[in-house]
Amino acid sequence: MVAVRVEDVASPLRNGRVLEEGDRSALVIGGTERIRTGGAVVFLKVVAVAPAQVRRDGRVQAQGSPVHHATLGPLEDWLEEQAGPGVIDGIAERAVLREEYVKGERERLLARAFMMRVMVLLTLMPDADVREAVIALAGDLAMVPWARAWVPASARACGDWRNALGPGPLEELRDIVLRASWQEHEDRDWRAVTIGRDRPLKVSSLDGTLIRVPDTPANRAAFGSVGTGDDSSPFPQLRALPLTDASTRALLGMPHGPAGTDKAAAEQKLLDTAMRDCPHLFTEDRIWLMDRNYHGAARIARLMARTHALIRLKSDIPLKRISGILADGSYLAELSGDGVTVTVRVIEYWVTVEGQEVPEMFCLVTDLTDCREYPAAELAALYRWRWDGSETALRENKASLDGAGPSAGPMLRSQSPDLVRQELAAWAAASEMTRGVARTAARAAIPARKGRRAGMRVQAREISHGRTRRAVTAAIRAGKASCAALARELAKYRTVIDRNRHRARKAKCASAFPRAGRAGTATRTAPAVLTLANTPA
Repeated sequence: MVAVRVEDVASPLRNGRVLEEGDRSALVIGGTERIRTGGAVVFLKVVAVAPAQVRRDGRVQAQGSPVHHATLGPLEDWLEEQAGPGVIDGIAERAVLREEYVKGERERLLARAFMMRVMVLLTLMPDADVREAVIALAGDLAMVPWARAWVPASARACGDWRNALGPGPLEELRDIVLRASWQEHEDRDWRAVTIGRDRPLKVSSLDGTLIRVPDTPANRAAFGSVGTGDDSSPFPQLRALPLTDASTRALLGMPHGPAGTDKAAAEQKLLDTAMRDCPHLFTEDRIWLMDRNYHGAARIARLMARTHALIRLKSDIPLKRISGILADGSYLAELSGDGVTVTVRVIEYWVTVEGQEVPEMFCLVTDLTDCREYPAAELAALYRWRWDGSETALRENKASLDGAGPSAGPMLRSQSPDLVRQELAAWAAASEMTRGVARTAARAAIPARKGRRAGMRVQAREISHGRTRRAVTAAIRAGKASCAALARELAKYRTVIDRNRHRARKAKCASAFPRAGRAGTATRTAPAVLTLANTPA
């Protein structure tokens, strides 16, 4: 390392102009001989700016510790652009440590803000343990000659700090991140799909998911499990309800709770929690796509009183038709239950792909009764975005969790309910900050010159979430890199979207074992044909 006084660093540009991000020049040491073409020059990366500690023997060292300089690089750049500077440091300053785990205020090897960043980074590194996340976060800072030697904290010390922090600070960070994401979607038109001609609605999706946690007595008592009455499943599980934007797959909210032995009842409670805690998401300019997990007439009525919904019903849910067939093939009906009756518009249709008919009728209900503004064929075509907004988004987010997939081990690492909450909040924040970087890359991307999307705005879905996650973790390891610089690199790579790809069998996630190569599961490309009232749409 070379130590240089900050005041000796100057811009080489003429007329004293300050270097800007696009100038592609290095700073120079002021007051020295000019650098000339062909001269030998050492190019150094700035790792840290810290007060000097000069020893009697002349050694120049840095005061402080890596824990006070490490950041999440492009993730924090995006967050601070959306929510203001110093978000994580501000939360850390307000956090109160539990003294039974961490004594005093010693913050040389670990600190509040550093530990919060470690937890966020850890959820993006599925194969790493907590000590590896500490090393990755410190990066090149570990090579700085600190006045007091710094070594990565042990797993036990990290565990003590996690317990001392508790879930509160990470949950506060998650709430700020998700609110910032929602605000970004309010400020910018990210819509790839809308419904409505004169009054277009934003399209969102919600669906529940189970997340396995380590099998400890405390976790099993707090979260339980599904599928058995005697709670004998291999792992306890918690249930979450991600609320996502269908166009960008952005996470806007995620209430969670115990798994519950009954899926419908557990998700119904989470929907109640979502409507109570996230009222800004359930507004009249948005429509929510929901699957066949029936939430009951009373709850659907409360939902439709706040926002709009398009819900697929199971075949055993009775509907009382109260109108004739409307011009677009839909009809009005009453949905009753729990002493409540709600009037809905019913859209029934069949799906055919490559001449193969799906062996079931789709039945959607909605509160949108204006068939001129919201034609049945357009609502039926809209429903496919539920898979993109919920299933695909969740699959991408879970890719950073170790053990995600069917018949595997726990997805989270935490041995106690409080630390499970902490880790879950860190995962939600990390996933959405990563998507924020991808959206920044989409803004920076130049539209394609040829092909299906020639001249069209680059959508957030065209920037790979997996590639973005790998680029973010690499940037954090290498030292702080700006979100804008990383976004420009990511913008060069696009994934192909809207190819009408389908399989004969459902496949939500990659198999953990080599595939047998069955011809029946080959991926094919063909548009789906929707048939309403015996008329292909």
